[in-house]
Amino acid sequence: MPPVPLQFLQSAQRVADLPDSEREVAVVGRSNVGKSSLINAFANRTNLARVSKTPGRTQLINIFQVSPGVTVVDLPGYGYAKVPSRITKDWGPMIEGYLLERECLQMVMVLVDGEIGPTKLDVQMLEWLRDNEIPHQVVATKSDKVKSNKKPARKKELAAGCMLDPGDVVWVSAAKNINIDRLQDLIRSWLSP
Repeated sequence: MPPVPLQFLQSAQRVADLPDSEREVAVVGRSNVGKSSLINAFANRTNLARVSKTPGRTQLINIFQVSPGVTVVDLPGYGYAKVPSRITKDWGPMIEGYLLERECLQMVMVLVDGEIGPTKLDVQMLEWLRDNEIPHQVVATKSDKVKSNKKPARKKELAAGCMLDPGDVVWVSAAKNINIDRLQDLIRSWLSP
């Protein structure tokens, strides 16, 4: 399956500063869940989205263009991050404003760490998306870090923690390229007119 052809377009602190788009998919998740690595994996690029061992490096709304009028957005991670509080205090309103105001938004990929499962912040994000009727898909990252003999139970636990059936969660690994082709197909379907 060919990669999703992403090009970095711009970063912004406010939704009003983002370029217009016809159709858009957003990526959210806690700091350190692997958002940038996953964006690089489905674009089949190594340095498109900045990857760091230090959580919280994504501090702005980063927008990538698939084709004219079709975009993917990387939002700052929520939760633990070694970032000054003067910056992180703006993230909640920035993310919430984006999710509520962006009319072109087709789908929000909520990344959950497959190894540790949903955190309290992940559950809050899912409840908030449901309360605001924003379409979303749970994507479990780092599936390669879950031992084979523990995967069936882990998949059930993670899905239950997200209030979903196990089949409703897409399990991926950016490091091992597991199910990246399935995610590419889903992204294409969400971005198709």
